[in-house]
Amino acid sequence: MPLSTTGNPAKPLAVSIGEPAGIGPEIICKAWHSREEEKLPPFFVLGSTAILEKLSPTTPVQEIQAPEDCADLFDQALPVLDIPCAAEAVPGSPSQATAAMVIQALDQAVKLFFENKIAGLVTAPIQKSVLYRAGFDCPGHTEYLAQQCADKTSELQKAVMMLACDELRVIPLTIHVPLSEVPKLVTEDLIIETCRKVDRALRQDFGLAQPRIAVAGLNPHAGEEGGIGREEIEVIGPALKKLQAEGLTIFGPLSADTMFHDLARTTYDVAVCMYHDQALIPIKTLDFDGGVNITLGLPLIRTSPDHGTALNIAGQGKANPKSFIKALKTAEFMARQRGVA
Repeated sequence: MPLSTTGNPAKPLAVSIGEPAGIGPEIICKAWHSREEEKLPPFFVLGSTAILEKLSPTTPVQEIQAPEDCADLFDQALPVLDIPCAAEAVPGSPSQATAAMVIQALDQAVKLFFENKIAGLVTAPIQKSVLYRAGFDCPGHTEYLAQQCADKTSELQKAVMMLACDELRVIPLTIHVPLSEVPKLVTEDLIIETCRKVDRALRQDFGLAQPRIAVAGLNPHAGEEGGIGREEIEVIGPALKKLQAEGLTIFGPLSADTMFHDLARTTYDVAVCMYHDQALIPIKTLDFDGGVNITLGLPLIRTSPDHGTALNIAGQGKANPKSFIKALKTAEFMARQRGVA
């Protein structure tokens, strides 16, 4: 499922700096250094200029005053819309003192998107434990950005997480919850709402005229007709019948242990899975370094590398920027599909 792009968007992408003590600054700078080889669209960083200069002294960093300054500068230096931060960033040692800058970068990105000044946002990984101590009250990026978009539109915004690589797209229906709680969270309403958003997003953002949606069962062997679980019969199946009646090309529930091999993946465009590991194990097995986290269902285009802050290797030059580079290309592709680039 490769993405292709042509030319550069008229508006740049914004990149939020993420946790400065993690690998975010390193993969951002490595991506900029590979801009010509990878044919990357212009992007600028929302974050501290001083932190980037210190953490990557071999990268030419240039402060800009507005997103429109990015295009002319991008070939010569990494543009940064500065968010001052008095604290220093120490690789591998996140500090609550930088949390305000991290959060402000996200707020500024949303503001710029709704002012029609950026094509979309690519987020470097955050260290949620540090942000929580600073008063961050959302489970993560996705929920926080949904909340910020709701404030801008005065409409409830429910985002859907999709993980994608060239070979597979997956949606975890439930995400960061204990496995023991999953069965009661898997409801008809959640399946229907999620699949509607997925269908609409694949049409709008990925150019698929009739997305094919495969839905996994919850239990082993999709319950074996009720022999080892009834959720497929009582919840998942009825939800899929309602969606089929609406015109969605959707099928299942399928046995999760047979729906991710090479031939099976040719029969659908996205797999909706019932819980976190059911979705993430296959995609991380197929392409651990190249997966992209994509937020569906929001006005804001947002992508992210499919990995965390990797504090254990921060500052050592070992970070692989492949997933971040894919996130940049995916955001550009989505912006072109929407016509907002």
